[in-house]
Amino acid sequence: MMLVLRILMLMLLLLVLASACDEDYGTQVLRLAKQDKNWLTSIRRQIHEYPELRFQEHNTSNLIRSQLNNLGVSYTYPVAQTGFVAQIGTGSPPIVALRADMDAIPLQELVDWEHKSKNEGLMHGCGHDAHTTMLLGAAKLLNQRKDNLKGTVRLIFQPAEEGGAGASYMINEGALGGAEAIFGMHVDFTVPTGTIATLPGPMLAAVCFFVARIQGKGGHAAEPHNAVDPILAASATVLALQQLISRELDPLQSQVLSVTYVKGGGAFNVIPEYVEFGGTLRSLTTEGLQHLQQRVKEVVEEQARVHRCKGSVNMEEDEYPPYPATINDETLNSHVERVGSMLLGPLGVKVAPQVMAGEDFAFYQQVIPGVMFGIGIRNEVIGSVHSPHSPYFFLDEDVLPIGAALYTSIAETYLIEHQSNL
Repeated sequence: MMLVLRILMLMLLLLVLASACDEDYGTQVLRLAKQDKNWLTSIRRQIHEYPELRFQEHNTSNLIRSQLNNLGVSYTYPVAQTGFVAQIGTGSPPIVALRADMDAIPLQELVDWEHKSKNEGLMHGCGHDAHTTMLLGAAKLLNQRKDNLKGTVRLIFQPAEEGGAGASYMINEGALGGAEAIFGMHVDFTVPTGTIATLPGPMLAAVCFFVARIQGKGGHAAEPHNAVDPILAASATVLALQQLISRELDPLQSQVLSVTYVKGGGAFNVIPEYVEFGGTLRSLTTEGLQHLQQRVKEVVEEQARVHRCKGSVNMEEDEYPPYPATINDETLNSHVERVGSMLLGPLGVKVAPQVMAGEDFAFYQQVIPGVMFGIGIRNEVIGSVHSPHSPYFFLDEDVLPIGAALYTSIAETYLIEHQSNL
């Protein structure tokens, strides 16, 4: 009975929100967002031309905050060094949070276009410039419609998603501020512009990096018996590590162990003192990642011992904190699907695959329920077909008003559905 009343109230309030013109709620929000397309495109291009790495997003932060000042939207700054949190609405519960990340990656852009990165060796190759712009667009729409808000929206502009665990810093400095749910989106080159893709439950992996060191005894290659060969030990260790996935993991679970580099020696006739290798560990559960970390340490240490070497592993947690698994709340995921269908039509919502990439949005989900979903940018005509972290990554900017409208509608309808008096 309560669910029926909630749905009826939602329908009534959506009619009120759309009553100013002869169009339904979803059409109205999309129309308003598309009116800002040129403004959104300009903002996104300014961010794209001057990408900044984690915790260095000073210009990006200044640009967005200046726009919020122009809009008359209040915010708290700084949070986690360069981040900030805007707030729109009554200031009272229910409180819902929307999040966007601001940082770029150390990658040389190879797309030749007018607004190519002007910061050598840096690129917005993961779409964070779009995420930030879409949340700014939502701030404008929500502020225009704030008299209709039935609660409070917190807009989290976060630094350092790319390896810096910026979300955890934002949480520790109070960014959630009483929010009971949080939503985020990430551009998705596998689905067309004008669609979204989402999935309840585990969606993205828990991730960490590791560096292993095999210490031996150097010597002349003509006299291997007088040395303790760390290259041989490292070779056996890399092979043994692969067996953690093939022989120890339940085949119905998902984990990845990738050794991505090996360094050791530099001469044809010298056995080196040590070998270093490293890579990444991934699991669709946080507990699975923790177990894999422990087994990697054990294998490296014991395999090295077999070859008379000493092995050690550093999980690089100070530089690259491990990320938990991104697990979407089932009820909130249904909310995203409903809103997506309302704005984009039933064919505009697709089922997302599970992906072994990581996302620090998971830190928020450890505190409150949340959903991270994909927003399509695929457009073969303009070349928006390359994956994130590719130097050829290119964005279909038609996504910008769509994302702003989705953020706005997800927040507005959430607050309507969660009125305390229902």
